[in-house]
Amino acid sequence: MLKWILTLVIAIFLLGMVAPHLARFIRFGQLPGDFNFRFRGRRYAVPVATTLIFSLLLWLISRAI
Repeated sequence: MLKWILTLVIAIFLLGMVAPHLARFIRFGQLPGDFNFRFRGRRYAVPVATTLIFSLLLWLISRAI
């Protein structure tokens, strides 16, 4: 159980570091279905479609393994 938690933490950390760099190339967060809005001078993003696509990809990868 501890190995899975450690693996999950490391994977989330690495994804957090890599995602901003990949965002420039794959248009992360700018798909149809992703919501962006400004409120009091700040920009907020709700990437619904991107989250669904990444969830589907991770599910397919996990099923293949």
